[in-house]
Amino acid sequence: PWSVRATAAVYVMPDDDAFVQPAVAVDRGSLLLEGRYNYEDRNSLSGFIGWNAAVGSTVTLEVTPMFGGVVGDTNGIIPALALTLSFRRFELYSEGEYVIDVDDRRNRFLYSWSEASVWATDWLRAGLVTQRTRTIRERRDNPREIERGALVGLSLGKFEGAFCLFNPG
Repeated sequence: PWSVRATAAVYVMPDDDAFVQPAVAVDRGSLLLEGRYNYEDRNSLSGFIGWNAAVGSTVTLEVTPMFGGVVGDTNGIIPALALTLSFRRFELYSEGEYVIDVDDRRNRFLYSWSEASVWATDWLRAGLVTQRTRTIRERRDNPREIERGALVGLSLGKFEGAFCLFNPG
């Protein structure tokens, strides 16, 4: 059977325009197909094909190697990897990709997003988050390569959302 997930991250920042990062992922068995907009760079569309694998029962490791491309303000190819490590109510999630810009090799970059969270209940989680992304770093005066923050997430049936606050203070 096919399974479809849709997400949208909304970035609201001081002294910059807000923007949305929509993504759609389709799974069939171990196959993953994913499309994103504004993810690797603003005004850019990316697509991926990947393979989902999981091991373990008490401690679970899910691994998804992916390969894709991006077109728009950035044009390139992208090897990527997503990992989730779960133990009871504790969850570590990390995704990373290396964008190989085919137009200008000086624009190649490493993107990463990582979360460490605890599910306090079946519907509430809290934790820490880090990101290194070009969509923010190159759009405003930000001396940090990696942004750090806190997250709070809610899960209600088939819907899940999270609020992240980066660089508090």
